[in-house]
Amino acid sequence: MLYSIKMHARKGGKNGRVGRHISGAERIVKPENIEQEVIRVLRRARQHERGAADFIQIKVACVEPSQIQYCPLLPVRQQDVKTVAEGRRQARLALLRAGVSAAAAAKGFSYLTALRDSMRGAMLVDAVSGERVDGKGERGVRCSTMDCADAAAYARALAHTPYTGLHAREAFVLAAKVAAAPGTVAELCWSDDPQYVTGYVASPRYGYERIMVMKQAGDPVGGRVIFIRPTTDVEAYMAYLQYQPVLVTCHEPL
Repeated sequence: MLYSIKMHARKGGKNGRVGRHISGAERIVKPENIEQEVIRVLRRARQHERGAADFIQIKVACVEPSQIQYCPLLPVRQQDVKTVAEGRRQARLALLRAGVSAAAAAKGFSYLTALRDSMRGAMLVDAVSGERVDGKGERGVRCSTMDCADAAAYARALAHTPYTGLHAREAFVLAAKVAAAPGTVAELCWSDDPQYVTGYVASPRYGYERIMVMKQAGDPVGGRVIFIRPTTDVEAYMAYLQYQPVLVTCHEPL
């Protein structure tokens, strides 16, 4: 038996139902690792650079091994850009290569740059028309219940790369789950952590393109847009993102 650990931290709002998103974390662990992972995510919620949370929710639930789907870690390449403009230009080109229309890519960027604060979840966008299709407003669709299949092997795969930080570890896992969903064309993301300016475009076709500068340092707003094929069953797609347990496998070296 395995256990899913989910942490969500917010600041402000009654019982955490509204207010500002501070932090989130996802783990799937063996029973003997529950306590140490709960402590780790609790510390993260209390010490996050986006501020001190006044509502922290941690959920622990069992996951039947028969329920788990497996998918591979995406191949990673890095774009060492120096400016936001250059980074976003590279991201737009990556979206076009992946199969997102120019109109949809432009709308995806406009959705992210128009955000007044970070969203907890992702926006789902038609990869041809650019219209948002999830109907979840400022909340978005949370991609949840995922982790690496073998934490030790994952650490070894990352040890001799520039990608050893927590941001990269979690982003690679999330992007792999999203790319494995039937209907995914590409994902565009940059972080809401103020001092973490790196973002990415990921796709089933071309893997994970890590783009070193996607926003200005100090900007506390980030988010993600997932572009899906027009024929996708949106309700089934959202159910996969939110509820399907996924473990990501990797082969050494990354």
